[in-house]
Parts: sequence; C-alpha cells; structure tokens
Amino acid sequence: MTVFVWLILCAIWGTTWIFIKKGLVDPASGSGLPPITFATARFAIAAVALAIIIIARRLPLPRGRAQWSLMLVTGLLQFTINYSMVFWGETRISSGLASVLQGMISVFGLGLAWYFLPQERINGLKVLAVLVGFAGVGVIFSDQIRPDDLKEFSGSAAIVFGAFSAALASILIKAKAQGIHPATMAFSQMVLGLPILIFYSFAVEGNPFEVQKWSTISILCVLHLAIVGTVVAFWLYYWLLSKIESTRAMMLSLVTPVIAVIVGASVGDESFPPQILLGGSLILGGIALILVRTHRRKMEPVDFHLTT
Repeated sequence: MTVFVWLILCAIWGTTWIFIKKGLVDPASGSGLPPITFATARFAIAAVALAIIIIARRLPLPRGRAQWSLMLVTGLLQFTINYSMVFWGETRISSGLASVLQGMISVFGLGLAWYFLPQERINGLKVLAVLVGFAGVGVIFSDQIRPDDLKEFSGSAAIVFGAFSAALASILIKAKAQGIHPATMAFSQMVLGLPILIFYSFAVEGNPFEVQKWSTISILCVLHLAIVGTVVAFWLYYWLLSKIESTRAMMLSLVTPVIAVIVGASVGDESFPPQILLGGSLILGGIALILVRTHRRKMEPVDFHLTT
C-alpha cells in the first residue's frame, strides 16, 4: 500500500509544475494570475474542500496549544514560505528547473532527520542514495544549473529556500504530529498559513478578483492544483509520513523532476534534455537503495488513519 501511495504522489506532484507554469501571468497576453494570488487561490479552495470533508466526516481538529503551535509553524513553513517561493520562482525559471531545485528537499531532509528524528538512523546507504539521486537530477539539468542572469538566480535561490522550509515542515510533522488526522492537519496548516499570502496578494499584486486575471486556463489550473495537487496529495503524503521513514517519503522530490521535464516538453514549450535517460537511471537507482532495502527493525507507526 505504501509503495502504491508513493507512486501516486510521484504522478501528482510531478505534473503540478506545468499547471503552475500555465496558470501564471503570460507576459505576452497579460492574462493569468500573479504568483502569490495564484498560491492564495489554490490553498483557499483546498481549505474549503477540506473543511467540507472534515465536517461531513466529523474529523477532530488539533487540540491544545502544542498541536496548534505545531500547525502554525509547519503551516508557515509549508504553505506560506515554500509555496510562495515556488510560485514566484516559476515566474523566473522553467517548471522543470524549479522541480529539480525542489529536489533539495531530500538533501535537507536527510540532515534535519539526523537532528529531529534520532530513531531514523542516518547510515551510509541513505547518504549514498540521496547523493546518487540528486546527482541524477543534476545530470538531467546540467545545461541549466547555472542561471544566465540575476533574474534566474533569484528564482532558483527562492526555490531552494522553499525546499528547506518544506523539508523542515515534513520533519517536524513526522516528529511531533502524533494523533492528528491528515485532513485536519493539512486544513489547519492552510488556514494558519493563508493570512500572510492573502495580505501580500492584495497589498502587492492588487485585487485578486479582477476579471482579466482569471483566464479559462488559470481557473482550470487553480482547481486542479487545489483539489488534486493539494487536498488529495497532502492527505496521502501525511498518511505516508506516518507509515515510512521521512527520508524515504521525501525521495519523492527526486522523482518529480523527471516527470516534470517530460510533461513540460510534451505540453509546454520547454526543452527535453538528451541526458534525461542517464539522469533518470541515477535517480531510480538512488530510490531503489532506500525503497528496496528495508530496515529489519520496524519503526513504531504514528497513529494516523487514512480511512477514519
């Protein structure tokens, strides 16, 4: 079951990059959404959808100051910082390069797990797996790793900073979110992370309800990202985090660039690097080192439930 969910997440998050790219403002036509307005719309719709699910299924919200504090911190890290950096960064670099830089999640996660999750032993196999996988990512985008100008460099730096925030959020959830349902966890994080995005979108990007911003493509992209890329994906991801080691879960970030570049070349105007086969093989090899070689000592699962 965990492998199946892991593969579903690869497919979902590997295709979200092109939806972000397509929904953003088109410099030629001027239609589409500014980056933070786009992110705000995505998570506002997702939060409403999750609220309906929580009410219909009578799911319990987080309890006590400790749990709500955790939701606030991880909500700011995951949704306010990470995704604002992702959406803004994609206005400056390709969706494929953005996804490859997010692959740093697995690298950051390895180091953070060593500090926050002592029960997840950092051994040579894990280090090798992450390095091999990230080397594969580097091979795929070896002709794009060096930005040509400050605009691309700032976009790339923003994505990397967001990757660190996302990795820290995942590690904190793994370490401290025992007993919180995945749906209520994602809902709480979004609700607490949205106010800053809403304020910024109004103050800097203008009225988000202006008709010219909402092209048919941008509307479809927002809806897909909200329901599939957020509600479904984060529900599954938080469930997966409760079942397997964080390092194995975050190896997702090394697969999504391969899917992103294929999709970007197929339906977008982005290049298809010839080195993708070699890089893809390295990524799959790194993942196999972690996913195939399981630890003999089972970890005690966190009390999440996918179906309750």
